[in-house]
Amino acid sequence: MRFVNSIFGNFCCSVFGNVLAFVMRVIKHSTLVAFWSAHAETEQPLKTWYAMTKAADWTCMNDVQQAFPKAKVLNGERVRFEICGGNYRLVVAFFFPAGMAWIKFVGTHEQYDRIDALTVEDF
Repeated sequence: MRFVNSIFGNFCCSVFGNVLAFVMRVIKHSTLVAFWSAHAETEQPLKTWYAMTKAADWTCMNDVQQAFPKAKVLNGERVRFEICGGNYRLVVAFFFPAGMAWIKFVGTHEQYDRIDALTVEDF
């Protein structure tokens, strides 16, 4: 298997070129790793979020909400996820046509209350 990047997104293909699955590209995994290194209790929930998102074939916000019912759609692009029962927040911007998810913010609930989730660009 190999991954192929195209203008339509990232695809997992066999060596024969058959498209097997669409995958979401998450930018930037190292942000999550750095955060869970400082907040150990978030490691497993963030790993689960990452694995589910990376394997997703979402095409719209409804797909995101089906996978994460507690997620809050902030606008046509951004979603807020609750981590560890809402003690931490993750804001992600999606561009569905290219299968991309950009991490815009990860922090405590208190930190989240001090930012504008619609414009934050921490990473």
